[in-house]
Amino acid sequence: MSHGHPSLTLATVTLDCRDARELAAFYQRLFPDWHVEAAEPEWVLMRPPGGGTGLAFQAERWYRPPVWPERDGGPHKMAHLELRVADLAAATAYAVSVGAVLAGQQPQEDVRVLLDPAGHPFCLFAE
Repeated sequence: MSHGHPSLTLATVTLDCRDARELAAFYQRLFPDWHVEAAEPEWVLMRPPGGGTGLAFQAERWYRPPVWPERDGGPHKMAHLELRVADLAAATAYAVSVGAVLAGQQPQEDVRVLLDPAGHPFCLFAE
């Protein structure tokens, strides 16, 4: 404990989805150096080499993909991933080649919004 508060470390970001193994397989293709640390029928945890914040995927039967861009009446995203890349065009092409879909609306010239197979938006941005 430091200065009256506990030490906190962000360990994992969990994405809800219909099929945890299917979504984990997509992110394994997107991050080929990452490894599966734990897997259950409805939950999968991945971590980068050397440790650090991981991604988990949790199957929920009620899951509905968010709508992008958001609009009234549709399920809104609660969070999204921001991925820094050296070459925006190459990273976008790679993400699409492993199963992402380029979103129909792009907010900025130097950012690309893509959707994972469960419909979660994620952004690629150039350094």
